[in-house]
Amino acid sequence: MGKLIVGNWKMNGLGTSLAEAQAVAAGLGSSSGGPGVRVGLCPPATLVERMARSLSGSPVLVGGQDCRAEASGAFTGDVSAEMLSEAGAVLVILGHSERRSGYGETDALVAAKVEAALRAGLEPIICVGETLAEREAGRAVAVVSAQVRGSLPQALAGRAFSVAYEPVWAIGTGLTPTTAQIEEIHTAVRAEMSAVLGAPGARAPILYGGSVKPGNAAEILSASEVGGALVGGASLKSVDFLGIIAGAG
Repeated sequence: MGKLIVGNWKMNGLGTSLAEAQAVAAGLGSSSGGPGVRVGLCPPATLVERMARSLSGSPVLVGGQDCRAEASGAFTGDVSAEMLSEAGAVLVILGHSERRSGYGETDALVAAKVEAALRAGLEPIICVGETLAEREAGRAVAVVSAQVRGSLPQALAGRAFSVAYEPVWAIGTGLTPTTAQIEEIHTAVRAEMSAVLGAPGARAPILYGGSVKPGNAAEILSASEVGGALVGGASLKSVDFLGIIAGAG
């Protein structure tokens, strides 16, 4: 199965930023990490429809960064999975550590959002990861395994999805776990996915996220059980993002 490389623009990007997305699409022919590599970009909600239109016909998949569990209602400022789908999204990031820590999202809420994404035909990218304190306490594997167990509903069986491991302490800090540390967590995630979902859990890709850059992408992406990458800041510049994609061969 080919790697999945997804860029999370977070709260960055205006209309002029679409040129970077178009440059990624244009560069995929020469910079692709090889056959079967899937590439996605998740801009802020204000750009989803425009990006989907501007990349129509290209191999780049467009996604959202979050969705509400409900399909509609009195939830001022929120966006439903159906709205993202109508805007042209095919992916959605759920349970990102910034949502879990900043907005108090629980595993149960993340699981409900995953079900909403599936209801709308979106492919969810479900994020898990430990804090520095949890890692230093020796609880990284236990914490991440519990998040996988609580965030993956049975509805995922037979549907396209991925799990993204993002150590919270490595996001935006420039710090990166060792290959051995990444492999340890990804192996634990795979075991939990298989236990929860059976064969579908044994097949779905596990992405790594946390200070992925062109300089370390090839090493990270070649590690055991690493099926792709969830890229933050480096996805904002096409040259950097294409450099990461090139490491997926």
